[in-house]
Amino acid sequence: MTVLSSTMQTIRIPFSKVPQFSKKDVAYVEENSAFHPFFKYQVNIESFEQVIKDKQKENIDRNTLVRVLHKQYKNLETSVKTQSNIEALIEENTFTITTAHQPSLFTGPLYYIYKIVSVLNLCEQLNERYPACRFVPIFVTGGEDHDFEEVNHVHLFNKKLVWESPEQGSVGMMKTESLQAVIEELKEILGNSEKASKILETISVTHNRNETYSQAVIDMVNEIFGNDGLVILNMNQVDLKRLLIPIIREEIFENPSIDIVNKERAKIEAAGFKPQAFPRKINFFYLREQLRARIEFEEGVYKVLDSGFQFSKVEMEREIEEYPERFSPNVIMRPIYQEKILPNLAYVGGGGEIAYWLERKTQFEHFGINFPMLVRRDSVLWVDKGSCKKLEKLNLDILDFFQKEDEIIRQFVEAQSSEAIDLSRQKASLGQVFEEIKVLAENIDPTLGKAIMAEQTKQFKVVDQLESRIIRAEKQKHDTAINQIRGLKQKLFPNDGLQERYDNFIAFYFKYGDDFIETLKAELDPLEKKMTIILDR
Repeated sequence: MTVLSSTMQTIRIPFSKVPQFSKKDVAYVEENSAFHPFFKYQVNIESFEQVIKDKQKENIDRNTLVRVLHKQYKNLETSVKTQSNIEALIEENTFTITTAHQPSLFTGPLYYIYKIVSVLNLCEQLNERYPACRFVPIFVTGGEDHDFEEVNHVHLFNKKLVWESPEQGSVGMMKTESLQAVIEELKEILGNSEKASKILETISVTHNRNETYSQAVIDMVNEIFGNDGLVILNMNQVDLKRLLIPIIREEIFENPSIDIVNKERAKIEAAGFKPQAFPRKINFFYLREQLRARIEFEEGVYKVLDSGFQFSKVEMEREIEEYPERFSPNVIMRPIYQEKILPNLAYVGGGGEIAYWLERKTQFEHFGINFPMLVRRDSVLWVDKGSCKKLEKLNLDILDFFQKEDEIIRQFVEAQSSEAIDLSRQKASLGQVFEEIKVLAENIDPTLGKAIMAEQTKQFKVVDQLESRIIRAEKQKHDTAINQIRGLKQKLFPNDGLQERYDNFIAFYFKYGDDFIETLKAELDPLEKKMTIILDR
């Protein structure tokens, strides 16, 4: 346990103690041997020595990367540290540590922030451990995605704010005009306190001074993390897409990924885990204004679904060569694109992301790109002062709340009761009585055994019903405390899920200001491989 201040404490627990994590997620973090064929590097700081050597063998077009970043940051207020990191990418001994996320409204769920802090902290460790190299934190904002319903909302103070837009196609290419209504709603919710005013100004200014949503997101994240040297990248750039032309051509005309990835998926399934992503024959979308649609090869032509676009093979070859920016990778090809253009050593992501990266090692080998280290991002549960006080008053531990609500209440009621409520001992005694009756009866008539066992089952049900009635009666004595438990459970584990997948950082910034992010930067460590619980006592 680490003492942060007079009130803050941090506890770290193994992933296996968190039932909300998937079996695959836990297995990867705990280095289950079943996953060894699907990754290249053990997750530890010593392994980076080999990752560096392997990535140095690749020819990364650093000039194009730096030129694109300069263009992207042209109208942004760029910190000295971020500017220095961009300039350093031209050097052969500079490498990146990368995370990525869709451009969620106002950053979306908390883990958006945790991903970024994980990358910042990992870079700090690496810069200290390998002083001959430089490590730059990269945040890729997925501006090409068209899953608007996945990114257009945010949960804040038990309210759901929803961005409505009439546009279609790439979310990043949408205009920011339609955001005004949801920004006004946010202002009404937050009020005009000093901390609220600061984050409101950041959101309002960045979303108003940029025409497209993708650039607004980059601007906002830069305002929050720019002083930490974070470099934000929108990969939907024509100069970067030109570097991908050979892979676009091969994927569209030869379809190698579908067989490669499906073979890996089958191996993962044989190892006892559910596969994640589903490859298609062509794993690129066609991207235009108000359009991001799948490409299918049908009847000798390449058709763009839900549009009037179609191409012969010759026309498609010309389209790729002249307009590579019109080809948008799906989830199968996005990692390939990212690692093709970046001098990247590690990808930091959540359990779901790592699950689909684990299906890609042989695909990377096929395209001649080094497969990065896969680092599980930090997971965090933040328990505010009010919640800590309630836990103490109820004499409950925060670890109790990882259980189902009914189990927490049951344990609490039993702890408060002067009488033992568990009737399992009585049921065992009753079972012994019926067993003796059964033996006696079967000595007289063997056919009576089944009837006696059926009666035993009925009586067990009666005992269970009586136990439930006793528990209900005991619960009524503790009605107020039980309601507090239910409230705490919903607050800390919304809908029995993890806080980090539901709540937004604004609620925490509203209460703690910059101390919220500073505390995360002080405490998170993705190489620790444990869940972090921060308690404000």
